[in-house]
Amino acid sequence: MASEKVETIVAGNYIEMERDVGGSGGDHGQPGEPAAASGASGGKKLALSGLFWHGGSVYDAWFSCASNQVAQVLLTLPYSFSQLGMASGVVFQIFYGLMGSWTAYLISVLYVEYRTRKEREKVDFRNHVIQWFEVLDGLLGKHWRNVGLFFNCTFLLFGSVIQLIACASNIYYINDKYDKRTWTYIFGACCATTVFIPSFHNYRIWSFLGLLMTTYTAWYLTIAAIAHGQVEGVTHSGPSKMVLYFTGSTNILYTFGGHAVTVEIMHAMWKPQKFKLIYLVATLYVLTLTLPSASAVYWAFGDMLLDHSNAFSLLPRSGFRDSAVILMLIHQFITFGFACTPLYFVWEKLIGVHETGSVALRAAARLPIVVPIWFLAIIFPFFGPINSTVGSLLVSFTVYIIPALAHMATFAPPAARENAVERPPRGIGSWAGMYAANCFVVAWVLVVGFGFGGWASTVNFVRQVDTFGLFTRCYQCPPKH
Repeated sequence: MASEKVETIVAGNYIEMERDVGGSGGDHGQPGEPAAASGASGGKKLALSGLFWHGGSVYDAWFSCASNQVAQVLLTLPYSFSQLGMASGVVFQIFYGLMGSWTAYLISVLYVEYRTRKEREKVDFRNHVIQWFEVLDGLLGKHWRNVGLFFNCTFLLFGSVIQLIACASNIYYINDKYDKRTWTYIFGACCATTVFIPSFHNYRIWSFLGLLMTTYTAWYLTIAAIAHGQVEGVTHSGPSKMVLYFTGSTNILYTFGGHAVTVEIMHAMWKPQKFKLIYLVATLYVLTLTLPSASAVYWAFGDMLLDHSNAFSLLPRSGFRDSAVILMLIHQFITFGFACTPLYFVWEKLIGVHETGSVALRAAARLPIVVPIWFLAIIFPFFGPINSTVGSLLVSFTVYIIPALAHMATFAPPAARENAVERPPRGIGSWAGMYAANCFVVAWVLVVGFGFGGWASTVNFVRQVDTFGLFTRCYQCPPKH
């Protein structure tokens, strides 16, 4: 009964928050429009704003999770299959998809636990967006907060870098008038406009469109590869080397590690306690996109993909391919915003403007975050290999190891288990089953993801630096005639 009361309190505060901000178009609890402005035109304006701009439902959260989970990595999965082989590629996708869904569930449990404890203390979050490092701080103390903040911010920083690199890589296959470095300059300026999007509430239409764009691209890759058929003399030798094998596996670890923004997505929900299975359902949908597309492209081109990390580079140019490239560019802009928005929040809190009602002031304050992302994308333009490196060294801790360890530490005291807001799922075997599953996640990711994966992806990354050099103008560009 206690947990039911708590959930009602939490939901009630979110409903109240939505009523407060309904007329503001923001997310930070600014006062709504005055009563005098609430006429028929005002009602239509609010309805239109709610439809396209201000989301917080279960469906919004699902679109955000699914859209954010698979973006540019869709184009590198065939490259991973060429490193892993078909069978291992399929198995690792399913395995890491389920493991990612489990740790996303753990993060959601910890968020609700933290939120509930603070609600009991009468803390009001209507002017504040809760983030993962604050959950760790509130439940486990400052040392956990510092570790979580470091890994989360570093991962999201490089996640944004990867989206920017992907933009330059993709547009080059439509317009090679400029080299990829120049395109990085251009798209860096374009992506900087995400500073004007207040929070995850305001990604409602973008998440929906982003998932449609990814769905089109995935099925374009599948159909185009099958229609193209196998290239003459195609070979499928993967897995051929341990370095390539573990590099490919960590790219898939990265693929299903997109839940570093889970807390921010939950905070944008009106009833965050309903998040429990959203990420799992999103993952199941994503698998219907990634498995057919990666398998079909690898079947058609085989080992050629070892030197072509972007699947677009091997498919013949057509109107359908150009459409897929353009849609992926738009989607990468959206995903850049997803990765950068938590960084914006951290920076706002650091300089003291997080709770201001001025969108213009917050946007101006956020701009310095884009500069290092821009710079890093120009230094390391290695589309594909950088995914694996980030996956092994950052994703492994950020969204797999730390959430599992944090969950075990939070509920280690008997009193914490007794008073837990969220009980263990029935099919897991109570708390003993939870701890067993968490220990497996920590051990597997630490040894296979961080250990072997870190070794392999670092070797491969250094090889790219030695071959192409830092600040290379056009990574993996075909020679011009």
